[in-house]
Amino acid sequence: MSATRQSPTTKNKPTTIVAGMSTAEKILEASRGLLDREGSDAVTMRRVAEAVGITAMAVYRHYSNRAGLLNALADEGFDELARRLAAMRSTGSVERRMETLLTVLLDHALERPRLFELMFLEPRAGARQFPEDFRAGRSPTANPTAKILREGMESGYLRQDDVWEIVFEMGALLQGMVMLYLGGRMAMSEQQFRRFCHRSFARYMHGICS
Repeated sequence: MSATRQSPTTKNKPTTIVAGMSTAEKILEASRGLLDREGSDAVTMRRVAEAVGITAMAVYRHYSNRAGLLNALADEGFDELARRLAAMRSTGSVERRMETLLTVLLDHALERPRLFELMFLEPRAGARQFPEDFRAGRSPTANPTAKILREGMESGYLRQDDVWEIVFEMGALLQGMVMLYLGGRMAMSEQQFRRFCHRSFARYMHGICS
């Protein structure tokens, strides 16, 4: 996905390898830098090794293959997003809480767009799948949306429906819009795009209200 527009937050972001880091930490930091600057195709064992100043074989001692290294980067991204969602304010109306959640998701996607691609759009072994993993509560980044929607249905604000199908639909709506924006298909500034997303989600929410 080389056409992805880079956010000013990540463009030319330097790799930050500092004294005291373990070799494993240096490998991940170098991998993050390559991912943010050039995308997942740039994250190869050879290039990571060059960035760290070690041999490619040394990288293999920590990660058995390139797929394992990319999975580690994606897992880090999901952990970070889960922490952001867990820290957000959970008060106010259902619609207000969904607006806050959307802002958190947009912040995460637009700050590190290459990571967003890796997390949600590139095939990965072990990636969570709909519907079983979602219904079993195995997605820490989807669970907060389900919680808000479930409470909205219990209160009567939202119509009774399949919570997890709605969660997945809303995720697909957001991911599709983000990719179109990053791919240069939307003639909008970032702020205009963010407002467009909020309007779109408001229309969706109104469509499932009682």
